[in-house]
Amino acid sequence: MGLKSLMLGLLFTVLYASGAIAMKFGLHSAPPLTLATLRFIIAGLLLLIYIYVLQKGKYAVPNKKEFVILFWLGLLNTSLFLGLGLIALQTVSSGIFNLFVPANSLLYALLAFLFLGQSIGRKEWGGMVISFIGLFIASYPSLIGSHATIGGILLLACAIISMAVGSLVYKKTNLQLPSIVVNTWQVVFGGLILIIPSLLLEAGEPITMDYKFIGYLLWSIFALSIFNLSLWFYLLKKDAIVANNWLLLNPVAGYLLAAVLLGERITIHAVVGTIFVLFGLYLSGNFRVKSSNTVVAQVSKV
Repeated sequence: MGLKSLMLGLLFTVLYASGAIAMKFGLHSAPPLTLATLRFIIAGLLLLIYIYVLQKGKYAVPNKKEFVILFWLGLLNTSLFLGLGLIALQTVSSGIFNLFVPANSLLYALLAFLFLGQSIGRKEWGGMVISFIGLFIASYPSLIGSHATIGGILLLACAIISMAVGSLVYKKTNLQLPSIVVNTWQVVFGGLILIIPSLLLEAGEPITMDYKFIGYLLWSIFALSIFNLSLWFYLLKKDAIVANNWLLLNPVAGYLLAAVLLGERITIHAVVGTIFVLFGLYLSGNFRVKSSNTVVAQVSKV
């Protein structure tokens, strides 16, 4: 691996893990669903302008059948995953959030086993058990110490399940559209879906137009939804194996960023839990090749 590839991979990992940190800052200024709605509506509009105005004629508009699939991807990958994730972050640390994200690959394997007939070997089953033990080890002290709530952990688990179901839908439907078109429309639909629950549940709640609010929107839209996704496609094109390994380093980068920027303590339980999760992912084969469709579906939501 050359120095350029190493630096780009580290940059992707840090930016990817920074998503939960940015959410934590944003929650100081606005309620969670409002933050998610604004982010996706603005990002979706910018992406639509890019692919259909600035790149006019390069990308076709999806047909009716494809729009139905994209709606479900928007609901699962954007509305539910980030919506529930933001609500969970009100009572769960960003470190725990970043540790849960790689579990998506294990849940996807389990769902593929149940609904697609994909076989799972002994190592894969063992890897799942070890990784989920790691998640428990890392989460348990936060629950006991009142740094997280059971409700928050359950919401986070539901967000990850939604993410895995979204990956399953993406794989099963075999959508024949460019990745940037899929990402654009699932972001657009995700933002539109969130408008109604945002108005029903958060109407009247205060929004503080301070640097945290503006910073969250700028960072989540431009650094994450646009720049880092483009960087991901570049890394994926260069080497899918290496790109996937950078994705799985998310918990390590997440804990380090949370310690530096949010003052979250890195406990021995977090270290041990992360080691269990990473070892379980390695044992289950997640450090080896994945189909590009599945990996793209995972990253496009962040």
